[in-house]
Amino acid sequence: MTKTIHAFSGDILSDLDAVGIAELLRSGAVSAREVAEAAIARAHQVESHINAIELAAFEQALATADTRTRGIFAGVPTFVKDNTDIRGLPTNHGSQAVNGRPARADGAFAQQYMDQGFVCLGKSTLPEFGFNASTEYMGSAPTRNPWHTDYSSGASSGGSAALVAAGVVAIAHANDGGGSIRIPAAACGLIGLKPTRGRLVDSEATRSLPVNIVSEGVVTRSVRDTAHFYAGAEQSYRNRKLAPVGLVKGPGTRRLRIGLVHDSITGNATDAETRATVNATAALLESMGHDVTEMPLPITKTFASDFSIYWGMLSFLVSTFGKKIMSPDFDASKLDNLSRGLASHYKKNFLKTPMVLYRLRKSQDDYARIFDDYDLILSPVLAHTTPKIGHLSPEQDFDSLFERLLNYVSFTPLNNASGGPAISLPMGATSLGLPIAVQFSANHGDERTLLEIAYALEEAKPWRRIQD
Repeated sequence: MTKTIHAFSGDILSDLDAVGIAELLRSGAVSAREVAEAAIARAHQVESHINAIELAAFEQALATADTRTRGIFAGVPTFVKDNTDIRGLPTNHGSQAVNGRPARADGAFAQQYMDQGFVCLGKSTLPEFGFNASTEYMGSAPTRNPWHTDYSSGASSGGSAALVAAGVVAIAHANDGGGSIRIPAAACGLIGLKPTRGRLVDSEATRSLPVNIVSEGVVTRSVRDTAHFYAGAEQSYRNRKLAPVGLVKGPGTRRLRIGLVHDSITGNATDAETRATVNATAALLESMGHDVTEMPLPITKTFASDFSIYWGMLSFLVSTFGKKIMSPDFDASKLDNLSRGLASHYKKNFLKTPMVLYRLRKSQDDYARIFDDYDLILSPVLAHTTPKIGHLSPEQDFDSLFERLLNYVSFTPLNNASGGPAISLPMGATSLGLPIAVQFSANHGDERTLLEIAYALEEAKPWRRIQD
């Protein structure tokens, strides 16, 4: 099997980012249909290797492409993660337990997303209900990392990340309930910004959560694509409780106070290659004039347990009320080992629910206090580098898989519980050439500083390209 796979070529898409494609379309040099045809050809070229498309909607895309004339990304092709309703397409949440029917309308966030002019080529893959940190399944093929197809593309937006990394599209929808924008971005060498809670329109499902841990967003190959996405999204909806992001066009000029975190609260040390990438990034920041100092992460010892119980509660709710929440044809007997195990974990701990919810809600204030002394926090995205396919497979017994997940996903959940924004940036590589990322976290509403530091690092150390 080919280990590295991509679709970059001399076609009309070349290696353009989404902003570049939009500019090409506005110039009249090509039509939106021609751009969609090129992206579809690329999808056919790599899909058998990466398995990142849950549902192709190519004919529908070609039929409507030239009508997508409004929005900052008018005519730019994309994929939407298969936990989000798109009119005319079913939503199956990555699960064999769901037999979704074609949606009658775009979901609430999908409306904001599609308002930017995207041409939707279909749905991208995710693990069952987005619960896993790798896009793998029981009894069917996993989604593979284009940088090395023996390895995971991350999750839960693993399909979107694989499609962007492989060059099929320049930008794709992602969402994040425990790291699901940042983890696949880290695995696939992309930019993944999880915004402040409430920055974008919430999906219908997350509005009723006792603690809304889910944020919508995108994965991209350039900082300017991410920046333009947030500027464009504000044209259709802006949360008046948050300062506007606006269009961030380049690095900032402030000298920043940056706290450096090496290890997570789980007590597991970060692996050597990841730690080296974080330290190299810290040294680069200091050479740019920023003040970087080590800091302890002031989070309660119970946070990891609290978040795990809440994670289990979500699975319990899905497995118990799936017919009402997901589909009338929902079949709980088809749930994978992770979903069943998480639900069982919650049932064993359900009496702790009131205090778990109290502490998770309180994490918002605890998190905000960090930024009395710092402008940003620099940390790993993940405790170790991208694992091989199978390491996080739901075909494993639950206890083994759960322990592996806790040892891997130990930095990202804090931003979900607290609602704070964070960005994953591809700052290093493993000995095999797989991407390694770092995470920057900022205070609530301060996506602008995250984008400014991302621009500065992209300029100082341009991102590696899969085609090189």
